[in-house]
Amino acid sequence: MRSFCLSTLARAVVGAGALAFAVGANAAGDKTAYENAKASAKSTYEAASKQCDAMNGNAKDICVAEAKAARTKTEANAEAAYQGTPKARAHAVEEIAEANYKVAKERCDDRTGNDKDVCMKVAKAELTRAKADAKANRKTVEARQDAAKDKREADYKVAAEKCDALNGDAKSACVRDAKAKYGM
Repeated sequence: MRSFCLSTLARAVVGAGALAFAVGANAAGDKTAYENAKASAKSTYEAASKQCDAMNGNAKDICVAEAKAARTKTEANAEAAYQGTPKARAHAVEEIAEANYKVAKERCDDRTGNDKDVCMKVAKAELTRAKADAKANRKTVEARQDAAKDKREADYKVAAEKCDALNGDAKSACVRDAKAKYGM
């Protein structure tokens, strides 16, 4: 049971790292990278699914769930990188958490009695934790973005006020430079 929890946690950490890498590696709006990632996810899924066909019972169910989870992770990370927003990144983390939960549920099916009940509770707790963390991270990023915008606007107002002491072309150049510097 403990190794199950640690391996799932490790996968979540690796998934979060992969998401951060994917977001950092691709510029927001890079449609080619997005489409390539989706095509890669599809072909990888199809190959993994074919390997699952040779299995039976719950082993096959686990294999299929893992293949679907891998596809979901790749597609969700690509979508988040393409959109480049905190909301998209949070949505990707939630989708990945759902996929991991489905795999964990399939793994729990091999157990019985209280061991199965505990396994299911652990899986559900990990899903809840991942979703809560995604929501908190999204709100934190959005708050930081709002704060940065407020600071830029305040700095621009100070610079524009300083420009009021000038006249003519000097004032126009000062205002233009302040707008450029603060993105207004």
